[in-house]
Amino acid sequence: MLSDPLFIFAAIACFVVLGILLFGIGTFAKGGEFNKRNANKIMRWRLGVQFVAVVLIVAFAWLRSGGN
Repeated sequence: MLSDPLFIFAAIACFVVLGILLFGIGTFAKGGEFNKRNANKIMRWRLGVQFVAVVLIVAFAWLRSGGN
């Protein structure tokens, strides 16, 4: 499974989502001007990357189940 490129892309996408989420939570906790300007953008980026991650996970599961 670790040699499967689709699994690796899905795992990387999940870690990117985690990184964006932690960054966003950190800016929320800190507050300030940066948070006011960029909080919505950060969460929109998270949603977009999360969508890609879910699509990759579903594609991986579907293709490995035989695609039927």
